[in-house]
Amino acid sequence: MRQVFEPPFFDTTTPRNVTALQGKTAHLHCKVKRLNNKTVSWIRSRDLHILTTGTDTYANDARFQVARDAARNDWTLMIKFVQASDAGLYECQISTQTPISYPVYLSVIVPESRILGPPEMYVDVGSVLNLTCVVTNSPEPPKYIFWYHGDEVVSYDSGRGDISVETRQSGSQLSSQLVVRRARPSDSGLYSCSPSNAQSVSTRVHVLNGDTPAAMHTSGAVEKRTLVRRVLLWLLAAATFGHLLGP
Repeated sequence: MRQVFEPPFFDTTTPRNVTALQGKTAHLHCKVKRLNNKTVSWIRSRDLHILTTGTDTYANDARFQVARDAARNDWTLMIKFVQASDAGLYECQISTQTPISYPVYLSVIVPESRILGPPEMYVDVGSVLNLTCVVTNSPEPPKYIFWYHGDEVVSYDSGRGDISVETRQSGSQLSSQLVVRRARPSDSGLYSCSPSNAQSVSTRVHVLNGDTPAAMHTSGAVEKRTLVRRVLLWLLAAATFGHLLGP
């Protein structure tokens, strides 16, 4: 006599909406009752890509894995180092004659960073350079915030004794303040704030030695006009020389 199995079904108390912080691991749970001889697959809805079947992974991206908890009948899709592009609908599917699915929507929180003030800053030689970077939309603070001057990490123990960084937290907002006392012309350049959980942001600093921003822009414009004039003169000379040589 053929054995008859009761059809499997989903535990509908399993969360259908999951939120994960960018860079962390997202856990999408799927609890199945009476699975018997059927298999469980996870499918990404936007492209119908089969990510896992049973405990096997079919995604080229190694961040995707499945964990089975037999005691709880739980098939958990794990997405490591989750990115904003991973957000969207996923389906836990049982291989019944007509497959049945349990949808789970993943939202990804992406922290944001910005440096307060204009994209370019002007300070006088010997004055204080003060840069503040703010990280928002983060349920937990970043593990670190690095400041860069060009490609080099700003060193607080360089021996100058006039560079310091102070970090403050207010609710879900974290700020890092870089202070350079007695600014030098060599302190000019691009400064970047690089939190561990958000994109790097930058601002350009000009340390003025008696010049003004307007004078700097004027000087730049004069240089450009001079270059254009030289190119035109060269083209005119080349054309005249070519005409003198004839065909």
